[in-house]
Amino acid sequence: MTSHREAPFYEKLSLILISSALIAVGLIYGKDIILPILFAILLANLLLPIVNKLSSKRLSRPVSILLPLILSIVIGVGILYLLTHQVMKFVDDVPALKERMDEVSHSAQVWFRKSTDITIRKQNQYIRDTVEDLKEKTPQLVGVTFTSLTTFLTYVVLLPIYTFLILYYRKTIKSFLIQVFKNGSEEKVRDILTESTAIAQKYISGLSIETTIVFALNSIGFLILGIKYAIFLALLAALLNLIPYVGMLVASILCMVITLASSDSTSTVIWVGVVLLIVQILDNQFGMPLIVGNKVRINALATIIGVLLGGALCGFPGMFLAIPGLAVLKVICDRVPELKAWGMLMGDDTEGGGKIFKIEPHGSKPKAVNE
Repeated sequence: MTSHREAPFYEKLSLILISSALIAVGLIYGKDIILPILFAILLANLLLPIVNKLSSKRLSRPVSILLPLILSIVIGVGILYLLTHQVMKFVDDVPALKERMDEVSHSAQVWFRKSTDITIRKQNQYIRDTVEDLKEKTPQLVGVTFTSLTTFLTYVVLLPIYTFLILYYRKTIKSFLIQVFKNGSEEKVRDILTESTAIAQKYISGLSIETTIVFALNSIGFLILGIKYAIFLALLAALLNLIPYVGMLVASILCMVITLASSDSTSTVIWVGVVLLIVQILDNQFGMPLIVGNKVRINALATIIGVLLGGALCGFPGMFLAIPGLAVLKVICDRVPELKAWGMLMGDDTEGGGKIFKIEPHGSKPKAVNE
């Protein structure tokens, strides 16, 4: 009778690093296939309670899936139309904004000349050199833009199809995942699937509510200030806020620069920053903590690293998927004894801190989630 050999630490670590590297390579080269499926899984989890409710009304499975899916498409198209309409209004005013930016740029150059030894002539030379570099990279930028449009169209076409099929075959997919682990881990797999489904539902529904609230608060603040493009800037800031930490910083810079170009008052630009700061504080203290539970936490360091890794591997979609991915990964790590240390590393049991992303506890039996 042979005893089970305990694998040494270096062997476990090597397997984890190799697995992580293979996953990263797979995401880099297969993101056009993998990312739409991951977004479809999130959307399917969001629609699952509605689908189950309609199924209980004795509607057929295809109909109970199609009705909420069509509603979500209509809402998405409405948001896209609002954003496109606001962008077109902004584009129409670009010539006037350019003149205003030239004035602001000249004033900045004069101030910079007084503060340093660099003459305006040298500053203009630096600007011309930068423009020349951009011209040389124009073909690359056009290629990136074309690729982005192609990717967007791929999402528009594939996302509803994937979502429908995932919801239609959800029981088959669940049975497959359970059968894969027929080594005494079936119950553990069931718990992980149940908890992961609950997390995805809470995260997406909560994030939708939070984004709506942030958009409303931004709109109120910008409308009170009386700035141009108030709705556009409020929506832009709310959407960028979906990316933790980095998104709001980028949104603040963009909103303040656009306001500077469209307003004659410098104080208005400062007030735009103040409004965004106040909304961000309210969001951190009351919005995010109420999104997905109040027990197990993902710490700020793991969040930032996850977002940066997601962006490096998969771009903007990867940054958005980083948080639910980390939440599910923490559930798996907490359930697998060999990975508990990694789950502890991602967790945050301390009070206070920055923006915290919380998920439901796993210590108690998770509540059953409809399939």
